[in-house]
Amino acid sequence: MKIDAHHHLWQPLRGDYDWMPEEEPLLNRPYAPADLAPHLAAHGIDRTVLVQAAPTVAETDYMLGLADATPWVAGVVGWVDFDDAGDRATLDRLARHPAFRGVRPMIQDIPDPDWMLGASVQWGFAAIADMDLTFDALGFPRHLDNFRRLLDRHPMRTVIDHAMKPGIRGGDLTDWAANMTRLARETDARVKLSGLVTEAGPDWTVDDLRPVAEHLLAEFGPSRIMWGSDWPVCRLRASYDDWLAAAETLTADLVPAERAMVFGGTAAEFYRL
Repeated sequence: MKIDAHHHLWQPLRGDYDWMPEEEPLLNRPYAPADLAPHLAAHGIDRTVLVQAAPTVAETDYMLGLADATPWVAGVVGWVDFDDAGDRATLDRLARHPAFRGVRPMIQDIPDPDWMLGASVQWGFAAIADMDLTFDALGFPRHLDNFRRLLDRHPMRTVIDHAMKPGIRGGDLTDWAANMTRLARETDARVKLSGLVTEAGPDWTVDDLRPVAEHLLAEFGPSRIMWGSDWPVCRLRASYDDWLAAAETLTADLVPAERAMVFGGTAAEFYRL
């Protein structure tokens, strides 16, 4: 089974995508299942994981409705308000939906890099662990040490989104690589081979992405890596086809069983699809 482990579907007129630039036509438009379906069919992708893009429970309910109506959406990663302990009841409700897999707080957009370690939000991470849900870790390289500390506290099923957005354009991956190595060796977190083209320059090449991919493969191994398109955000730098082709090139040296893990098996195991 081939799986796209990370994509979005949205309707900007819903009004809760505050991060979305109004002047960016590639992003600020509706994206529905019918828009993604041809890409999945063209590449034989069987199932997908739909990931939140707005910090509202309303969007999570919207995505669960899409999953109900779309056979290939096998899992939904949603959102709850970690700053409101009363949202434990919301998490209980969402977890009863058969497509709901876990949550993704939008940590990259929170000004305080230590937010995740604050006493007032620990209920949320504890609940994820207690309920055996998944945690998508979204942040930047500066958050990596805190994510490692967080996983010491709470043994959550965790996946690092977009390889924690390494500074591909800047060229210096030293700190990112060291912290990713420590995370790989000291936790059982998975990582998504996704979002790399967005972190690269407009004229990116596969060789620009190769140091990141090689480090992930060396430290996490194929059984802890899952490919995701990050569509439609990837369209800022590449088409669905071009990013998938680049990912296939970056993993060309793997044996078939290892490639099958990256492009489906790891996601199926992690999200229990």
